[in-house]
Amino acid sequence: MIVYKSADWWEAFRHLRQSPIIQKLLQRVMLLGLYSSAVAVIGYPLSHLKVTIDPQYFSLLGILLSLLLAFRTNSAYDRFWEGRRVWGQLTNNCRNLAVLLHARLPAADQSHRYHLAKLLSNFPIALEGHLREGVRFEQLEDLPGNLMDKLRQSGHVPSLLAALLQEFYELLLREELILPTHLITIQRHHEALLDVCGACERIQRTPIPFSYSYFIKGFISVFLLVMPWVLITTYGFFMIPITMFGAYALLGVEMIGDEIEDPFGRDSNDLPLAQMAHRMRVNIHEILGVELHEAKKALADAPYSVVQ
Repeated sequence: MIVYKSADWWEAFRHLRQSPIIQKLLQRVMLLGLYSSAVAVIGYPLSHLKVTIDPQYFSLLGILLSLLLAFRTNSAYDRFWEGRRVWGQLTNNCRNLAVLLHARLPAADQSHRYHLAKLLSNFPIALEGHLREGVRFEQLEDLPGNLMDKLRQSGHVPSLLAALLQEFYELLLREELILPTHLITIQRHHEALLDVCGACERIQRTPIPFSYSYFIKGFISVFLLVMPWVLITTYGFFMIPITMFGAYALLGVEMIGDEIEDPFGRDSNDLPLAQMAHRMRVNIHEILGVELHEAKKALADAPYSVVQ
């Protein structure tokens, strides 16, 4: 995810060339510029024939296209913002669980504190991998016994970690380190973990309907291919930069929508899930008062333009 100062325009322009989506967009704009140049060479000598498309009709199509693009962008941003919102809920609930259990566990009980810190901080890291190419088990906190083997064999690692956390709460209840009333409060935050997981899976596995996305892409393509023929009689060769600027706006909006509709990917504008998960691990260890290696703490402070 790119973090930037919205008021610093020059800094934004300086990093513009580093964006893969901008590079791809400029390539498409240049291709349309070549097409417009060919239309200018072929169509300008024939402009006296007055075989043109009514500009008013073309303007109405442009208004319709702008409405479709606005709806497309809003839909994509809603998915992006919901992804950020549910990960904010995950952060809050992980911290709340750590705070509640920190208050109940004896300060000298380092064994239970370490085990809780490992289980709880493993959940967001496992969820990040689950939403991407797969869980990277080498990044998880090592668990005792055969628990790591169970995680590697699991088809849904976040669910298994949630189950292990629930078993840990029940263990504390049997050892009378927490009371049934405490478990009720803890349960509310614990259930939110899998609620967040389910919401993320819903966003990721329910893309924008293909027919809708295909229709907009086809509409934009035809609109841009026809635009040079409509403008050639009015603007002549000056039609080329006008067409390229229009293509930059229309294609850019559509490509941005494609990029942000899945906020859990690895594009430059997607959510920094790994950084957020490692930040939760740091917070959980700090709240419970257990040590965390400096190398693992550093993973929570990645450079602003790097998506991990």
